[in-house]
This record gives sequence, structure tokens and C-alpha cells, in this order.
Amino acid sequence: MSRKTPTTDAVKIIHRRYYAKRPTRALQLEAARLNAAIAREIYALRKKAGLTQQQLAELVGTKGSVISRLEDDDYAGHSLRMLQRISAALNCRVEIRFLPARARTKLAS
Repeated sequence: MSRKTPTTDAVKIIHRRYYAKRPTRALQLEAARLNAAIAREIYALRKKAGLTQQQLAELVGTKGSVISRLEDDDYAGHSLRMLQRISAALNCRVEIRFLPARARTKLAS
């Protein structure tokens, strides 16, 4: 009879403890990852353009506090319209893709 060796991988342990067999939590995690990715992308594009938050806000026609909020990993209110305004100000475009859903039982890397 073979016995599995317990894992010491912290990510696997956390996934098993808090997300496995809990589809709602897994969806929440996926949404949080997406929000964080959007925030990091806005930040990176702004920095690459050599702009402050206030300068980008002026180009977009909003306030610096709005740009700050959009660059916050925990912010969940990104609108497509605002992303389009930001992309136009930074001379790029927004691209949206629909991809097959990942298996809910596996931890995404």
C-alpha cells in the first residue's frame, strides 16, 4: 500500500485549505487576480510613458485620485470606457479576449 508524501508547498496547502471544492471562493480569487493584473498594467504603462498619476489624469480628463484608485490591486470597478480613455492617452489599445475557463479544481499559476 503506497502512501502519499505530505506536501510542503505552501501554495498547494493554501489552495487545498481555502479554495478546493469551494467554487465561489475560486471565482473570487480569479476576479481578484484579474483586477490586480489590470492595475499593474495601468501602472506599468503610465511609468513607461514617464507620467505621474496627475499627468495621466489630465490627459484622460479625470482626477489623480481616480488614477490612483485604478492602480490599486484591490480596486474592482474598472470600466471598459475608462480603460479605453487611459489606453488612448497612452497611445495603445484595449484588447479583450474570451478564453476557455480553467479547471476549477486546479490552482492557476
